[in-house]
Amino acid sequence: MTRPICLLVLMLLPLSGAVGQSFRKIVWEEPTYRVTGFETAEERPLALDRPLLYLELDGRALTTNQLNADHQLDGRLQVEVQLLPEFTPGIKALIRFRNVSGDTLRLGNVLPLGRDSGQVYITGKGDHPLSRTHLFRPVFEPVNVIVPDNAWDLGYSGIPLTDDLSVCALTRRDRTTIKNGLRRRFETLLYPQTGEVTYAFYADAYRGPWQEGLRQLFQERYLYDLEAFDEQLFRRKDLGWMRHSYVMHLIMNWNQLYYDAHTGRFNLPAFLGKGKALYGGDDVVGIWPTWPTLGLDARNQFDLFRDLPGGLAQIRDLSARMKREFGSKLFVCYNPWDESTRSEGHLAGLERILRATDADGVVLDTKGESSRELQETADRVKAGIVMYSEGMAVPKDMPGIVSGRVHNALYYPPLLNLNKFIRPDFAIFRVAEVHKEPIRREFAVAFFNGYGTELNLFPAGLPDWLDEQYRYLGRTTRILREHTTNFTARTVTPLLRTTSDQVYVNRWEAGHKLVYTIFSLIPEGYQGPLFAAEEKAGTHFVDLWAHEEIRPVSQDGRAYLPVTTEAFHRRWLGTNNEGAVSCLARFPELLRVALDNDQLTIALNGAVSEQAEIRLWAGAPEYGKTPVILRPGSHTLALLEQFGRYEGKFVVQLLENGELQDERIVSIPAGTPRLASRSLPTEPASRKPADMVRIPAGSLVLQATNGDEFIAYPKHNLGRTYTFPAFWMDRFPVTNAQFKAFLNATGYRPADTTRYLAHWMNGQVPAGQEQHPVVYVSYEDAQAYARWAGKRLPTELEWQYAAQTPDGRAWPWAKETPGIRREIEPVNETLSVYRIRGIDPTRCNLGNGTPDPVGRYPKGANPYGLQDLVGSVWQLTNDEYVSGSYRYVLMKGGSYYNPSSSWWYVQGGPRELHYRQFLLRVAPGFERNATVGFRCVKD
Repeated sequence: MTRPICLLVLMLLPLSGAVGQSFRKIVWEEPTYRVTGFETAEERPLALDRPLLYLELDGRALTTNQLNADHQLDGRLQVEVQLLPEFTPGIKALIRFRNVSGDTLRLGNVLPLGRDSGQVYITGKGDHPLSRTHLFRPVFEPVNVIVPDNAWDLGYSGIPLTDDLSVCALTRRDRTTIKNGLRRRFETLLYPQTGEVTYAFYADAYRGPWQEGLRQLFQERYLYDLEAFDEQLFRRKDLGWMRHSYVMHLIMNWNQLYYDAHTGRFNLPAFLGKGKALYGGDDVVGIWPTWPTLGLDARNQFDLFRDLPGGLAQIRDLSARMKREFGSKLFVCYNPWDESTRSEGHLAGLERILRATDADGVVLDTKGESSRELQETADRVKAGIVMYSEGMAVPKDMPGIVSGRVHNALYYPPLLNLNKFIRPDFAIFRVAEVHKEPIRREFAVAFFNGYGTELNLFPAGLPDWLDEQYRYLGRTTRILREHTTNFTARTVTPLLRTTSDQVYVNRWEAGHKLVYTIFSLIPEGYQGPLFAAEEKAGTHFVDLWAHEEIRPVSQDGRAYLPVTTEAFHRRWLGTNNEGAVSCLARFPELLRVALDNDQLTIALNGAVSEQAEIRLWAGAPEYGKTPVILRPGSHTLALLEQFGRYEGKFVVQLLENGELQDERIVSIPAGTPRLASRSLPTEPASRKPADMVRIPAGSLVLQATNGDEFIAYPKHNLGRTYTFPAFWMDRFPVTNAQFKAFLNATGYRPADTTRYLAHWMNGQVPAGQEQHPVVYVSYEDAQAYARWAGKRLPTELEWQYAAQTPDGRAWPWAKETPGIRREIEPVNETLSVYRIRGIDPTRCNLGNGTPDPVGRYPKGANPYGLQDLVGSVWQLTNDEYVSGSYRYVLMKGGSYYNPSSSWWYVQGGPRELHYRQFLLRVAPGFERNATVGFRCVKD
């Protein structure tokens, strides 16, 4: 017989799963309580065929579908169900289990609505003494999870009913109902005949993915421990700093990191300074002078603080210095069990210590909760003092305390902490100890769950690998700090569906930003599409672990985000050093970043607050490095000037109130030629300068060729159109006579005189060479002359535009010159001197090995009247490039010298106007050549 069971409800509350209503009726069959459906307030019948409960009796799996007519399982366990018709929202029943046999029964893993591979459920797995709870999902391996202490043995199920509606159900053991039995962490022993225990059963509707059912019962209903959450403490701004804290150390006061009795020195500041460089510093340092020395004499716990070196005044000075220099706050410890030493009154003694030390928090030893009296005691001292419990507060205690720990008694902590899911703004710290083994997994799991780490230094030992582990902590902590609003928002969604098992993803949403934390247990690392991409116009994705911009990829017709995790050695599997993390974010497109060779341009899309700043990093951001910090606005920076010869990725970040709002990454591949020089404008000419020609304004599409690419030539500007204002250029290369006038006027003498004007005799121009181009001058020599003359060296672009004119001609005298080839014919075989075929020898020197005076080839002038552009001397430009470990200056025009017995030589002779040749820089003396001169320009 089917007997419908109804629970009437009042106006129903909206649920997190966007249902807007709750179940009002559950339908089952007697006597087995086989559930056949649910109904909503709209009386929509929703069919289901499930047992009311799954359970394990003495390790044997049973369901209530196996109940006999007397509601007994296996003839030994009586099951009685009592519906509570006034309960709202949803459905509640009390289920009493009573031993009717002559044996002791072991009851555990009581799970609502049965269990099978097609549902999501939480129950026990294995025999771990502290951490048995697992979350089961279809297809994937179960995930070990942390749940509140008073729900170690809870059962949860989420089961689809229709395409858009599901049921979430919960069972909870009521420990106070155990009679003639024994409570164990995960099981209840029921003694013969009368042993009994009662569980509460809850069920309600939700919409959306399975996480929404979990959200409703854990995050919205607080596992039914609370009818309403008192938000008073969580709304207090003075206590809010704690939920944005992520690194804490607890140190015993006899630890030499605090004080060295041999030197009389307080080492805590040095310890904090080192931590600042490794992991960004400590948000909190707690000191501990009590256990295990408390009780050696009659001094109470507060007396031990007073008797520390320097007394309470010294602690107060350290506290002030911690805040001032390192941004760290001081916690003191409180031992509520201290009842047998000198009587002082716990609250009075704690208040005196807080006042005297100016501490900002209290570690509540052995307690998982605080009290109104403790918080009021702290509030009398000053605002902002935080109570920090030794264990995590359970939901019913959370309103009274804002922070607590994942205790280190739980070695190798579970992957997912559902306490964080219940109340994301409850500040959780995982307790980790560094003396035993590398603990990268501790930091990784805390990061994956979006909370901090307490480094407990009570046991002795500072292993040699500690700094490396601290640097890893710095990588995870930087992300936590820069996205703290996301990690404290109630919109967290755990365990997104992934394309690969053993790689886990949590989703954190706040405002316009999404953050995904990723934890991998694949030793060889993971690379590939992992989870569905939530694409949105005006946003982009960044891998925050590798600092790379990423794009969704298509797989099976869907868009996925690609993820890469680092490999780790297989020997770390199953230890506290296993695993690898990553982190992706979806940012609004607030930064506009463009890299043009060495010039980085940064601009903003829209306005930001005055608290915003732009940070520019060479390489990945990390503690111990210093970025270039810019105010919001538009900026153009020369990266060589800011970071020297660094090649690789450059990370641009926009932060507001310390949180990352957008990130862009650009990269300079190794060996990229980067323009290192700047061209400073000259005083404009008021009239035509002597021996200069006017180059009219115009534009040129830059095309360039070059010879040997042993060192790369710049390619960033090829094919681009450049526009030039009018300027003046020397008609000829600078001559010996002109350079001599410069020396006479200034007395210039370079610091390095090697090969300086090597063709002159005793500092004088050789007779007959006054109008020859000056050679044996360095880049610096040429710049010195130009400054004296009120001019400057032309950039390569200016030289090429002035020489080619806007029509982009290859040779000065004609846009096209048929028959000109780079084939050569001998001029003087003894001297290995050759020339180019097809050029009229009256237009330029064809490479005969003998320099000419300027102006000898007027037929070779270009339309603007510039002469000796090719075949005279290589002409220096202002453009100096850095290419990895090399520097060079670009030259144009070729020269009179063309050694051509091998193509390995520099290819001289007259060169096309688009041809470029590097002059490798070593020292001025090395760079001075018999074939290298220059001409100048003036604005």
